[in-house]
Parts: sequence; structure tokens; C-alpha cells
Amino acid sequence: MVETFLFGRNEELTDDAPLLDTVIDSHGVVEFVVFLQDRFAIRVEDDEVNTNNLDSVNKTAAYVRSKLGMRSAVTASA
Repeated sequence: MVETFLFGRNEELTDDAPLLDTVIDSHGVVEFVVFLQDRFAIRVEDDEVNTNNLDSVNKTAAYVRSKLGMRSAVTASA
């Protein structure tokens, strides 16, 4: 994230700092979602792209953990 969206300057990024519309613009959101899907092998639904899920490093980490947990639960019950 630091390399892609802040061009190597991480002094502006804290775990709770807002990302959407500050660090990541509307075009960057698409790139961010693709990164999350590719990196964590999750599916980000359109209605999940919001400030509750992706507006900070902490919120994004919690969102990814929940998606991974949901996938684990489905796999375990299969």
C-alpha cells in the first residue's frame, strides 16, 4: 500500500488513518480491491466496498480476516 498509493512515503499512513478519498482515490479503489482479491484469494462484493470495510488499515485487516474466516467455516463444513 505504501509503495502503490503513497509512493514510498509511509509517514502519512497510520493504522486508523482514513484511506478512501484521501490515500486511495476512486480509481485506486479498484486497484486496491483487485490487490485484496489476488493477495488473499477472497471475493470482494460491490456492496462490501465501503468505509465500514476498507477505510483504514485496521478496518481492511478486520474485513479480510472476516472473509478468510467465512471461507474457513465453509471449507470446514464441507
